[in-house]
Amino acid sequence: MPSKNIKAFLGKIELFQNLNSEEIERVVAITQFAEYPKGKILFEEYQTRKYVYIVYSGEIQLFKTSAFGEEQHITQFEKYDFIGEASLVDNTPHSTSARALSDSEIYKIRSVDLIDILNDEAKIAVSILSKIAQIIARRMTHSNDRLTTIGAQYVSGRTRVEHDLLGERNIPSEYLYGVQTLRAKENFNISGVNLRFYPDIIIAFAMVKKAAALANKEVGLLDAEITKAICFASDELIAGKHHKHFVVDMIQGGAGTSTNMNANEVIANLALEYLGKERGEYEFCHPNNHVNLSQSTNDAYPTAVKIALKMASEKLIENLRLLVDSFQAKADEFMNIIKMGRTQLQDAVPMTLGQEFGAYAELLREEIERITTNADLLLFSNMGATAIGTGLNAHPDYGVAVIKYLREISNLDVTLATNLVEATQDTGSFIMFSSALKRLAVKLSKIMNDLRLLSSGPRAGLNEINLPAVQPGSSIMPGKVNPVIPEVVNQIAFKVIGNDITVTLAAEAGQLELNVMEPVIVESLFQSIEMLKNGMRVLRIRTIDGITANKEHLENMVRNSIGIVTALNPFIGYENSSSIAKEALATGRSVYDITLERGLLTEERLKEILSPENMISNKLR
Repeated sequence: MPSKNIKAFLGKIELFQNLNSEEIERVVAITQFAEYPKGKILFEEYQTRKYVYIVYSGEIQLFKTSAFGEEQHITQFEKYDFIGEASLVDNTPHSTSARALSDSEIYKIRSVDLIDILNDEAKIAVSILSKIAQIIARRMTHSNDRLTTIGAQYVSGRTRVEHDLLGERNIPSEYLYGVQTLRAKENFNISGVNLRFYPDIIIAFAMVKKAAALANKEVGLLDAEITKAICFASDELIAGKHHKHFVVDMIQGGAGTSTNMNANEVIANLALEYLGKERGEYEFCHPNNHVNLSQSTNDAYPTAVKIALKMASEKLIENLRLLVDSFQAKADEFMNIIKMGRTQLQDAVPMTLGQEFGAYAELLREEIERITTNADLLLFSNMGATAIGTGLNAHPDYGVAVIKYLREISNLDVTLATNLVEATQDTGSFIMFSSALKRLAVKLSKIMNDLRLLSSGPRAGLNEINLPAVQPGSSIMPGKVNPVIPEVVNQIAFKVIGNDITVTLAAEAGQLELNVMEPVIVESLFQSIEMLKNGMRVLRIRTIDGITANKEHLENMVRNSIGIVTALNPFIGYENSSSIAKEALATGRSVYDITLERGLLTEERLKEILSPENMISNKLR
């Protein structure tokens, strides 16, 4: 236990920064030390808050568990970070869980002990509680961020000075990003959705930067020590760490330069730590001179986002496969349940409910290949193009080398474009990929329309199937349950279709050697993927897997339908069939009774023709 350093260490913690030496001693007296091996849980969601945890060494991950049992990474904490200060002002249980990402040393302070001090010492209470108020206010500035990105912005009073061509700025010491990212954060408070909303983008950028460093070393432009540091930093991001430092809004001017610089600065500062230097000591590893060596935003940004889209598409496809399997399972379950098919919302001919759900499965199954094919178009890279495709400031052998390393790192079939000038301005692959997402959305929406119709009622609608009841459906009508999951999937489809229009317009807006509208293309595509992925998961779990059929009702509708006369057409002729249909419609009598009454078929033959298995096959003909 590093007890001899505890007082100095606690004095650097934001929560205790305003305490004097004697007051710090009081806190030291109630502080415990604990070691948490990699993977050990510090606390769990819904568990009573008992401690304030302060990280002395190692890394602690904060995460939530979704309704479907999936862990959602929120953020990670490192040395000088603290967790659980809310226990001092609130007795609610933990809303998240925490685990050690690596072997970690933690100082723990029981909240009851610290509260005792606060009750005894007004000055200490004012100091600590005012700090907590500042922390809450700071977090509120991030209230538009997605839940999984709230991840506490623990900022101390320490800063470092960085400069760019516009001048100097103070950067909080805890931030891995630098001055250019800070300016972008201030300039582009647009959508409230920033880069860390989509981890695949961060991971893909890290892959690109690692590949670039290795290629630059191979062609003799980067020394081994800096290369190793950049690779270490990139691997940290690929492993899912430090993503909270990617703070630039997805919608931004500058053709993605802010995103590229966010990656360059974070990687540079992580590399500096690896080299034993302080953050901001860029003479040892510079965001532009080293991390961005032989690159421009105009080749690094599109390459990274294309790789990210490819990776994201694989997760989308996995959810699509599972949804197809669910529809197919229902097709198998309902294979012997007969119903009336409909065209133009009118009775057509009999079919099975299994055939209907089997068609839905096949409609969606086709999209697996379509999305895969169009996602593969994204794997043509213009790395080495630099600014406009001429390769200015890049070694002649760099392009081939960086693609070689990028293939190894990403495990994707990345290919160097044949014409880098064309590839730098072309956004055709984004258009094709967006069209595949739109096609999936349109099919999903059509199926949702069907499910809403088939489940309509229950007394005054079709009432052929029952969707699982997931929530009350009305604030005024007792007992009403609405098809809310299909409704939300419909709305997702509308957004995806709208995003496709955005992608189309942004692609058309390209001018000369670059399309500066790529950020809105990227934001639109990732939003579409995220919504489709989440929508299909919810649809599968909350709706499709729980659908049941009203078998008796379906069979009665077939027996009473005029549409079954079509099955008689080959045996009694079109004229007789038409006449029977007309009489049945006018009198309300059944096709079965009228056919027997006219003596057109024997009862035995009529039963055989109108049996469910014969009405859905051609074996009598």
